[in-house]
Amino acid sequence: MINRFQVTVPLPDGSEKRNAYVYLPESYTRNEKRRYPVLYMFDGHNVFFDSDATYGKSWGLGEFLDKYKFQIIVAAVECNHSPNNGRLEEYSPFTFKDPQLGTIVGRGKTTMDWFVNVFKREIDRNYRTLPDRVHTFIAGSSMGGLMSLYALIEYNSVFSRAAALSPSLWTAPSQIRSMIAKATVKPNTILYMDYGSKEFGNHRTIRNNFSEIAALLMQRKVMVNCRIVPGGTHCEASWERQLPFFMNTLMYQE
Repeated sequence: MINRFQVTVPLPDGSEKRNAYVYLPESYTRNEKRRYPVLYMFDGHNVFFDSDATYGKSWGLGEFLDKYKFQIIVAAVECNHSPNNGRLEEYSPFTFKDPQLGTIVGRGKTTMDWFVNVFKREIDRNYRTLPDRVHTFIAGSSMGGLMSLYALIEYNSVFSRAAALSPSLWTAPSQIRSMIAKATVKPNTILYMDYGSKEFGNHRTIRNNFSEIAALLMQRKVMVNCRIVPGGTHCEASWERQLPFFMNTLMYQE
């Protein structure tokens, strides 16, 4: 079952309504005493329904979870669709400059503060969650993948596991490395991180950035499941094919 409702997000002006989605496993209505881990996701419009997806293709996550009987709640929020780089600003932890895009002002902290202090509290209040860090995960792709990495490191007291698919490490690699080096990371922090083999040509230094950031995470004792996806590209259809890999990482021993 997937519930759809609207939330008020902080960007751009604190009054915009967005779609939010909550997936509940089939057992949720049968066992009224059971509580569940929660996976929070970015780009919620692309997660469940083709009809809502930006390019007409979603991840089909609901069908996948039903088929393989994953016992987890998924809470996802639609992104900023402003043509004036709204999504980039909302999902960027750091301000960066790009020759084509110009200066992108990073507002990721505002986004994550809202996720943690408003959205998560609403989900915990209205659903039978396991709200502790051990059972709270986060995931996304592209800029959402970058935000998932950021959330795991900078909000590590809230999230114990994350999946960063095709994370946009090209935006601010030096700031990302500095963030990881300075962070206080709790034991049993787990990250799934991948990149499609066909994506490496999109940004000149991404292969080196990807390997260096993965190595730095492992030096900080983050348990990293790191993959290069054979033939992987930068699209929902490719990310959908990674569902078994990252969901099994997030739910390992759950």
